[in-house]
Amino acid sequence: MAYGAAFAAYYDRLTGEIDYPARARYFDRLIRQRLAVNRQTILLDLACGTGSLTCELARLGYDMIGVDGSSEMLSEALAKKQKERVLFLCQPMEQLDLYGTIDAAVCALDSLNHITSPQVLEQIFQRVSLFTVPGGVFVFDTNTPYKHRELLGNHTYVYDLEDVYCVWQNTTDEALRTEITLDFFVRDEDVYYREEEQFFEQCYTQTQLEEILKRTGFALEAVYAGDTERPLEQQDQRAVYVARKL
Repeated sequence: MAYGAAFAAYYDRLTGEIDYPARARYFDRLIRQRLAVNRQTILLDLACGTGSLTCELARLGYDMIGVDGSSEMLSEALAKKQKERVLFLCQPMEQLDLYGTIDAAVCALDSLNHITSPQVLEQIFQRVSLFTVPGGVFVFDTNTPYKHRELLGNHTYVYDLEDVYCVWQNTTDEALRTEITLDFFVRDEDVYYREEEQFFEQCYTQTQLEEILKRTGFALEAVYAGDTERPLEQQDQRAVYVARKL
């Protein structure tokens, strides 16, 4: 799934509450606990979107590769964040094709939940595994079942910004597959134009993810509650997985 032009144009403002420097420091800490990091350490930011996290990680000393399937999102990344040492590539996650190996990979902000097919998710893990050196680290996060049921499921959210009004509607079924519809009302002088974006998120259990990791050459080392190093609890909204390439 790749975001279209409408969401790409407003993504950074709609997600303005995300503290990207703090998230970068968190991922950096998890990686450095397991790898000796230097300026030659190659880190992949998978589903990098507009590149906000990618550039923060570059500032922490990584040789960064940012991959995303949306050319619109990458256009935003290139337009706003050209000063950092980052190689941006436009590729679907399941078709990841790099020029060489990587030492570590991150995939953040529930990007993997947008993959609604377990088979495609396994293809993605397999591609990451293919390019990760033995002993390399793969860190990713997902939305939890609690978040899908209680916060996403069948709720509507409204974002009222200066030049755009966004209505975010969710519909979640019993399998915790959430249909997300975004209606953008974009202001052009005294007129508003409507644009729509639609995509899906699928909830995956820890057991499902651990099995896929094992089949694709990774060992699961830790599961944390989002942006902490404490064990995941039932009402946590985000889970962070840390895996090592065998």
